[in-house]
Amino acid sequence: MAIQEDTSGDRRKSIDAIDELPTINVENMQNNTRVINYCRTFMSIIGGVIAGILGFTGLTGFVFYFIVMAITSAGLAAKAEFSVHSYFDSWNKITLDGVLGGLMSFVLFWTFAYDFVHIF
Repeated sequence: MAIQEDTSGDRRKSIDAIDELPTINVENMQNNTRVINYCRTFMSIIGGVIAGILGFTGLTGFVFYFIVMAITSAGLAAKAEFSVHSYFDSWNKITLDGVLGGLMSFVLFWTFAYDFVHIF
């Protein structure tokens, strides 16, 4: 005769394990990435205007840009309450994504503001 084991506890453990798996909504991830790109573009424009008004030239302007992007990354992480994996798949999305994309906007508004304030 075979002894029947109670497997209801095992089934419950496997169901609980399935319920605890993190789910990722792709639409929300795309929206969060889009918001990060908008924030970085906006901060690039504002940073470019500030750098132009302050009269930064050469390497100091680019250093200022990367400082602005570091502050933006810290602000975005703080907005996400430093639980980045709840909103994104990795820290790279919030720290590096879009940093070089905003550089052209920064340079455009940097030169425009510099010319407008210091040359004209």
